[in-house]
Amino acid sequence: MSQTDSEFQSLREKFYNATVIERIDCHENLARFRIRPDNGVPAFIAGQYVTLGLGYWEPRLSGTQVENVPEKKRHKLIRRAYSISCPLLDDDGQVASIDSLDYLEFYITLVRASSSPDQPPPALTPRLFELQAGDRVEVGKKIVGKYVVGEVDPDATILMLGTGTGEAPHNAMTASLLAAGHRGRIVNACCVRYLGDLGYYPRHLLLMNHFSNYRYLPCTTREPINIDPSMPGYVGKQYLQDLFTSGKLAEAADDPLSPENTHVYLCGNPDMIGYVPPGGDPPATPGLLPLLESAGFLPADHDHESGPGRIRFEKYW
Repeated sequence: MSQTDSEFQSLREKFYNATVIERIDCHENLARFRIRPDNGVPAFIAGQYVTLGLGYWEPRLSGTQVENVPEKKRHKLIRRAYSISCPLLDDDGQVASIDSLDYLEFYITLVRASSSPDQPPPALTPRLFELQAGDRVEVGKKIVGKYVVGEVDPDATILMLGTGTGEAPHNAMTASLLAAGHRGRIVNACCVRYLGDLGYYPRHLLLMNHFSNYRYLPCTTREPINIDPSMPGYVGKQYLQDLFTSGKLAEAADDPLSPENTHVYLCGNPDMIGYVPPGGDPPATPGLLPLLESAGFLPADHDHESGPGRIRFEKYW
């Protein structure tokens, strides 16, 4: 082992406190990582997040954007926050809630290059996607976050709307609700480009077979049925905003999705959520927040926080 390799190994021993026990590739740019902390999984609430960290000294996946690491960063960690997901079902086909697991599951998209020449190359995911079972990583000391289900009536409707890997906390929420015996409708809708971007799809189908009150609604935007009017079953691009305002979402959910009995959770693309900071200009195409408010729902920080009709959303920006 060279002096440099020895130095990096010492840094791994100093910083890393968890082991990748399994990696499940959905496709080349999407994977589920199961990571076991050395000191066990601390108690946390479904929907919360924690940081993952790797050293700048770790190798990057071949085919990702070249990165020139300054010497002053060479011995430091890159840390990013990720919502904790859930496998939904255990090996016996039973609901796997977060408190039944001895590992943390993460649902991560590989970012191969920055979206703009003005932005630095992505630092963490090109290194994460080099990891295999047995490799080491840092997990943050605290699992935190306010994006949780909160207090809901067991007969209330739960509507979770996400895009891409924004589905992760909703999976954890879904499993926890079902394990607790929630009786009301649970609707988990996720919008992606292609069906292949739904890494948990088969598990959701199994879950629907087990629970008649659960609905998983996959929505796509780039499949042939979304872009080619000549295709049998053509539906156009299925954006969650359009599905909600048109009533198609309520129809597919087999539930009126009324603010009188429905709690709403939003996670994923900021354009889908549609949060406008105070003093900000609203976008030309509104996100779900103003559309939901127009339908009678209220932000969760409103005075009526204790009842149905609330909107909670995760902020990734």
